[in-house]
Amino acid sequence: MIAGERSPAAPVPCAAPEERRGMPKNDKRIKVTLACEECKRRNYITMKSKINDRERIEMKKYCRWDKRHTLHKETR
Repeated sequence: MIAGERSPAAPVPCAAPEERRGMPKNDKRIKVTLACEECKRRNYITMKSKINDRERIEMKKYCRWDKRHTLHKETR
């Protein structure tokens, strides 16, 4: 065998199945869809905190169909 090569029978290190899952799903943050008030299209998807933002969110975002910044509101 040449120096630096692995033997074919050498075990390959890998993470245990419990470690591969990653972090648990956090239910405190949810996905919400933002719709343009001018053209009514759903342009953006974002995350919001259920605890801190209980009411529907509104923000000015760029609408590519109106080609300007318009008010976008959370839809259900």
